[in-house]
Amino acid sequence: MKDELERLYQTTYASVVRFLYRKVWDADRAEDLAQEVFIRAMAHRPEKPRAWVFAVAANLARDEARSAIRRRRHLTLLTNEPAMLSAPEMPADEAVEHDERMGQVREALSVLSDRDREVLLLWDAGMSYPEIAEQSGLAVGAVGTTLARARKRLIETYDRQEAGRKQHAAHS
Repeated sequence: MKDELERLYQTTYASVVRFLYRKVWDADRAEDLAQEVFIRAMAHRPEKPRAWVFAVAANLARDEARSAIRRRRHLTLLTNEPAMLSAPEMPADEAVEHDERMGQVREALSVLSDRDREVLLLWDAGMSYPEIAEQSGLAVGAVGTTLARARKRLIETYDRQEAGRKQHAAHS
């Protein structure tokens, strides 16, 4: 079992961190939460470890979001978002462009329904259709349709935002 968990960690850790990052938008917090996921996996020894890991990650991200909302209510100062997970050092103009793009993606993702966003992020994290179905409560046959719809909506939203920014910049 130890070898199985080690293999799961080695093959899944980066995907879990990426999945969590796109939920909490904080690279350090995503890594902390991923560590917590694997600590819990060691304690629980789940039957279907890969699906279980993503289910726990989603739950931890949801709890983190609730905590963040509570913390924000008490904060009076805004803080800057840290650089993206494992982003290499880049020139300032590239970093600004990167941050703008990430903001646009985050904004486009926020427009999706919770289910569409969840399915899209699970797929992006490398989960199979059966794993996504188990995690999301969808039928396996509905995963592909939901995923296609989510991708289409994400692209349409992103394109609309981009067109709006260009139009606004042309009038400025």
